[in-house]
Amino acid sequence: MSEEPKANQPRQAHVNSEADAHQKMVRGSAWMTAGSLFSRILGVIYIIPWMIWLGNNAQQGNALYAKGYNIYSFFLLVAIGGIPSAISKQISEYNAINEYGVGQRLFKRGLLLTTALGILSGSILWFAAKPIGFVFGGGDPNVIPVLRALAIALVIIPSMSLTRGFFQGYQQMAPSAISQFVEQVFRVIYLLGATYFIMRVQNGDWVNAITQSTFAAFVGAAASFLLLGVYYYRQRPELNRLAAQSDAKLAIPVWQLFRDIIIQAIPFIVIDTAITVFNLLDQATFQPIMQVTFHTKVAVINDLYALFAFNANKLVMIIVSLASAIAVTVVPLLSESLAAHNMRNIRKQLEDAFTLFLFIMIPGALGMAAVAQPLNTLFYGYSQSGTMILEVSAFTAIVLGLFTVASALMQGLSRNRDIIRFYLIGLGVKLLVQWPCIYFLTAAGPLVATAIGMLVASLMALYDLEVNFGVRYVKLLPKVNRILIFSILTYIAAVLVVHGLNLVMNEQSKTQAFVIVMLAVAVGGAVYVYFALRSRLADLMIGERANGLRRKLRIK
Repeated sequence: MSEEPKANQPRQAHVNSEADAHQKMVRGSAWMTAGSLFSRILGVIYIIPWMIWLGNNAQQGNALYAKGYNIYSFFLLVAIGGIPSAISKQISEYNAINEYGVGQRLFKRGLLLTTALGILSGSILWFAAKPIGFVFGGGDPNVIPVLRALAIALVIIPSMSLTRGFFQGYQQMAPSAISQFVEQVFRVIYLLGATYFIMRVQNGDWVNAITQSTFAAFVGAAASFLLLGVYYYRQRPELNRLAAQSDAKLAIPVWQLFRDIIIQAIPFIVIDTAITVFNLLDQATFQPIMQVTFHTKVAVINDLYALFAFNANKLVMIIVSLASAIAVTVVPLLSESLAAHNMRNIRKQLEDAFTLFLFIMIPGALGMAAVAQPLNTLFYGYSQSGTMILEVSAFTAIVLGLFTVASALMQGLSRNRDIIRFYLIGLGVKLLVQWPCIYFLTAAGPLVATAIGMLVASLMALYDLEVNFGVRYVKLLPKVNRILIFSILTYIAAVLVVHGLNLVMNEQSKTQAFVIVMLAVAVGGAVYVYFALRSRLADLMIGERANGLRRKLRIK
């Protein structure tokens, strides 16, 4: 009998390892989801007063803002170069083999690299703003000052993002999540303050207001970087202790650290810019296709472009950011399991990641589609076209989120070449269907073309994970079916509330639209929470706390 505990020790250790990994994923996902969600919500709430203060120029302002930000996002992602994700992945691998000192050296050298990249990319965007704006801004001269305002933020954001990646490598998601929220708070405060002063106090130019609104990116980034610096300073004693007790068997020269960072970062550059490249493709092709095919005026095209590129995009990216939060959490965990050659853990983490993604993304997307009409009215004013575009965008967001998660999982497992190939094939599909989609669906066309391209790339990635890592999607079907059923019930409940309240309330009033959205979200959310708790699906997200909620709500 005395031998039995010894025989069971490896198995017990393995079970504990799986449980710890799952808890890390749940905690990390919770932090990153909360940070992304609150940041994104704050990032759309400001639109209500911002649109009012811009007045009659609001839609043109939205189009200009979207044009500038899409170009800036591409430069930003290239400047960051996937380095935060690469650093997170490498630090996790070094920590897993007790080489904490190497990971910390990697971070410090990475700061030098990101500083140089930030200065270089910011300078390029500043001095090349005119030709870049001409190619991707439809020849609009107003894009130039917007790009130069954003170029300043490019200088510090790469180093700030690298610091977030450092903490993520230690599975510490709280600093990243809180800094995201702080960044958004300071950005929105400056944006609203500057817009109000220019438009209402000075009765100034709306282009200047948009320029200052984009400069707010620098203000938010500076506040976030300062907060991360405080976190790092507080944790220096613990970091030094970990480095001191490291095995110190690896002696890696500085040039090799830089080389490793760049090699690891290149695939992240390509994939992290994927959605932005799709958006830039829309920005470069939508206007000429509409002019050639329908002979539409530029002002009308800008209004249509704003509907999907700014208005709907701002709202649906709230849900897509939830998928990104899951992706960021899973990458370092997968890297640890890969370094330990633990295939069972890898398969379990992949299956958990997809289940978590579906648990959040599907009800979120269907819920937004259900409240599209009052939600669009609340932020942008009553518009049947705007409502339709938001509904389409909400459904296509599921595919964008799926690609975000699938690509992150592939990268965490060092399947970089394959995911790049899948992405390029998806981009090729997008190019092929872009014109016919715009021809038949006008402003909804770019969204559908993006969804088709992303879906092709995502399905190829899912198949690759099944073949090479034994992911058993069939095993997930019972949970997926329940998520779908509960999400559809949520959608129906929210739609009934919206249509019912529209009969007795003014659907074109922003104030009453707010009431309709709140009530529909409350009812739909309550339906989903009830079924998620009762079926035990909620345990995937919140663990043991689900039992406490069931007791309080008297759910069996």
